[in-house]
Amino acid sequence: MIKNIKKIGNATLYCADCKDVFPLLKEIDACVTDPPYGLSFMGNAWDYDVPSVDIWNQVYDVLKPGSHLLSFFGSRTYHRGVIPIEDAGFEIRDQLMWLYGSGFPKSHNIGKAVDKIEGNDRSVLKEKIKKDLFEGEKEIFIERKTKDFSHHKGSMMSKDTTKNFDTKTIAVNITKGNSEWEGWGTALKPAHEPIVMAKKPFKGTVANNVLEHGTGGINIHECRVGDKGGTKDKPTGDGIRSNQVFGVYGSCKTVEIDQGRFPANVMHDGSDSVQEIFGDKSRYFYCAKASKNDRDEGLDEFENKITQGMRSNAGPALVGDNESGRTNRKNNHPTVKPTELMRYLCRLVTPKGGVVLDPFMGSGSTGKAAVAEGFSFVGIEMNENYFDIACARIDEAYKKKSQQLF
Repeated sequence: MIKNIKKIGNATLYCADCKDVFPLLKEIDACVTDPPYGLSFMGNAWDYDVPSVDIWNQVYDVLKPGSHLLSFFGSRTYHRGVIPIEDAGFEIRDQLMWLYGSGFPKSHNIGKAVDKIEGNDRSVLKEKIKKDLFEGEKEIFIERKTKDFSHHKGSMMSKDTTKNFDTKTIAVNITKGNSEWEGWGTALKPAHEPIVMAKKPFKGTVANNVLEHGTGGINIHECRVGDKGGTKDKPTGDGIRSNQVFGVYGSCKTVEIDQGRFPANVMHDGSDSVQEIFGDKSRYFYCAKASKNDRDEGLDEFENKITQGMRSNAGPALVGDNESGRTNRKNNHPTVKPTELMRYLCRLVTPKGGVVLDPFMGSGSTGKAAVAEGFSFVGIEMNENYFDIACARIDEAYKKKSQQLF
């Protein structure tokens, strides 16, 4: 049953089960979505399973030949999410990675857990460090020294949470034990979310399909990254190539860069921990996680809602405004993607003037992105609260686009 339909500029938003809306759709140019991951994330019933092959069959039917599908999934359930897409008839073309410096999965300190079971004492070292030198994999207590939040002093919180406070110094207790399991953990870094790139098959050549349907390719030029300009080293062919994989050549010449770097299938949040691995962040597309302003843009008339925060292995909130891990925010969707990331993905697979579909719209980040990029948008969300939030955020994006503020 379709509960509500709202038209905002070139965006059409449905409050409904996507299965009830698909029969109304046709000739969609691209699908960019962030569906349930099958993790029951934070206890949400809507995340109990990944979308079925039946849903992807219907997405397949409404797309043009050659249209691309980009869909996020969890790192632990990616395989379960992608198989139904392939079974629906899509070609799996690539896997993109969005990396970020904080987030799930958290590494559990096995040594500390063993010491707790066995009743072993652990030595404690205290030191004061700057917030930007925080190392998330260490077992820590963070003490805030603030003007307005003195009741939070001594609570266990993560690095990201401290951004909500006027923090001047952070006191860190690093504990160390003597168990043979000291230094063992349960997860690697950085955290990442894989994104499947799939395509609806077509007959004939890509060139013919592009001419007939406008779909089949990806927009390399508009998704180039880094500065458009500058120089780079290019091999001359002289001398010995010591490593073809990493491009170490015996002789190079300096050439001008006029288009920016070819887009990679790796994207990240620009955080220090990710840059330590990948080096110069301008080599890849990057944007930070969704900020409060990004999440709540257009929601001035909405009331703050209490949302249960994410928790680390030790119990403290990863995102929250108090010790219980609960947070006050107007957009209370727990998995909001940053608009700039979604703009990049929409731009990558959608032809000029095309239509973007998101059958799992959530709080509307894909819709914001599509509107900002000048695309038409079809969004479907069955949760009435999230639907209202999405409508307000997309309406604000449309106003900004109309005023040429994007």
